[in-house]
Amino acid sequence: MRLATIRNGGRDGRLILLSPDGSSYAEPAVATLQSALEQWTDIAPALAAITDFPHPVDPAQLAAPLPRAWQWLDGSAFESHGALMDKVLDIAPEKTGRPLMYQGVSDHFYGPQDDVPMPDETLGIDFEGEFGVIVDAVPMGVTSQDAMAHIRLIVQINDWSLRALAGPEMKTGFGWVQAKPACSMAPFAVTPDELGDQWRDGRVAMDLLVDWNGQRFGAANGEAMGFGFHDLVAHAARTRHLVAGTVIGSGTVSNANFREVGSSCIAERRGIEIVDEGTARTAFMRFGDHIRMEGRLADGRAPFGIIDQQVIAYRGEQ
Repeated sequence: MRLATIRNGGRDGRLILLSPDGSSYAEPAVATLQSALEQWTDIAPALAAITDFPHPVDPAQLAAPLPRAWQWLDGSAFESHGALMDKVLDIAPEKTGRPLMYQGVSDHFYGPQDDVPMPDETLGIDFEGEFGVIVDAVPMGVTSQDAMAHIRLIVQINDWSLRALAGPEMKTGFGWVQAKPACSMAPFAVTPDELGDQWRDGRVAMDLLVDWNGQRFGAANGEAMGFGFHDLVAHAARTRHLVAGTVIGSGTVSNANFREVGSSCIAERRGIEIVDEGTARTAFMRFGDHIRMEGRLADGRAPFGIIDQQVIAYRGEQ
C-alpha cells in the first residue's frame, strides 16, 4: 500500500490511499495517518481491501504523509558518512558499538513541494537525503528481532541542516537544536512489501537520486546501513515506549565509494574535498536553490514519489 495526505486546512490533513498506478486515490474511513497507525492491526486489512479509487491525484495538494508526528528520531547509521564527518569536524566520539541518534523537530514536516524558509544564507544551509520508517506502538525493551514487526511504513526524508551551527552545538556535549530545522518528506509512505526484495534485513536497498539545481549530486544506496532500521527502533525503545507514529531516520545515505556514487548532502562533498585537496570548494545552498530527491527501485519506479523544493528567505508568518 501507498498512503499519502492531502491538505484540507487542518494540521493533519486527510489520509488517502493511492491506486496501484498512483494516478488516483480513495478516502478511507480513518481520517488521518496518525489515527491509522494507532489502530494499524485493525485498519490495515480494510485499507488493503479497497479497490475503488475515484479521485485523481493532484501532486500540488499533497502534504507530508505524516504532517506532524509525536516523535522524530534520527540515526546516523552509515559508517562512511560518520567517519568522514568526524575527521572533518575534528571530533573523536566514544565508540560504544551502539547506534547514534538524536531527537529532532517533529511537530512539522514540510510537504514534498513546499518552499522551505531559512533565516540566513550564512548558516550553511544543507540538505540530507535519508530513508526512514514509521512504527506502531513499540514496547520498551523490544529486541531488534521483534522490532521488525513494528515497522509499518517506510518514507523518504530530507533532513535539513544548518552546518555553521551544527559543529558548535555538537561540541557543547548536548544535542542539536538550532542546527536542525524541520524536515521534509516525500509524498508517499509505503508498506514494506511495496519495495519487494529491495527491503531486506531492515534496510532500504535502493538508490537515492539527489539533484541540486538540476545537476546530479549523488546516487548512494541505502543498503549500506551499519545498523538496520530494526536495530534503530530497538535502540530508541531501550528505556521507553515509542508511541505509534514515531518516525525514525537512517541518517544521511552514504556509501564507502562516495567519490564514485556521489553524496546525499553537501557537508559530505565538502569533507571529501578537504581530505583530497586540503580545502572545501563546494558552497552551501543559497536562497532560490532547488533540491530534488527520488528513491528509485531497480525497475525504475519511485515508490515514495519525489521531493522537489526551493530554499527561500524567511520573511515572517511562513
